[in-house]
Amino acid sequence: MEPNDKLPQQHDEHTEAAERENQDHNPDQPVSIPNEKEAKQKKAYHEIVEWIKAISIAVLLVFVVRTFLFSPFIVDGASMEPNFHTKERVIVNLLVYRFSEPSYGDVVVFDVPEEGRRFIKRIIGVPGDTIEVHGDDVYINGEVIQEPYLAEAIAQSHANGETYNGVGDYFSFPNDYYQENIVPEDHYFVMGDNRGDSKDSRAIGYVSEDEIIGRADVVMWPLNKVKLIKHYN
Repeated sequence: MEPNDKLPQQHDEHTEAAERENQDHNPDQPVSIPNEKEAKQKKAYHEIVEWIKAISIAVLLVFVVRTFLFSPFIVDGASMEPNFHTKERVIVNLLVYRFSEPSYGDVVVFDVPEEGRRFIKRIIGVPGDTIEVHGDDVYINGEVIQEPYLAEAIAQSHANGETYNGVGDYFSFPNDYYQENIVPEDHYFVMGDNRGDSKDSRAIGYVSEDEIIGRADVVMWPLNKVKLIKHYN
């Protein structure tokens, strides 16, 4: 076979390659363009997924905080005046009593099963204490205790010729409702700061440790009364 016999075939191969290259660079050749609507849908989908993730994490955090760390509580009534007022919102520390015991002067929130609601009061007596309340004097194990959180209110009542506490058996302790005045094991004696207008251990008895939700640590509302709550231990 002569060498020149293959020249036409080589020419055809080069020609086809050149044509393919021209087609690749031909500006008039149709180009595949992504569907604009589809792109927007994908973007919206990804944004929705990210929002769902963010909201889920936020809900989980709120659940953990409110279940295990802190919980809001709304003061209802005048029983803790002059230190707390109705409609004030406080933050209850749910964790503190997992590492320590409730103590004198702590302001606590607890369940009252008979009432189907929660109360906020101050711890006056702890397990083993002998409690007596006569007029404005509170005795623990035979000694009158000092209550700096009520000193001004009591002094003002005395200046007006009145007792700060209410008058009658209901406001004393022991009384006709509860005659046993030694605080049982795992229980606490609590009273409201507004001694003449408080339903507390003088009327509902001792509070079980299991019923205590936590310690009120912060007043968070209204804003002009935001403060850390001082506990007079």
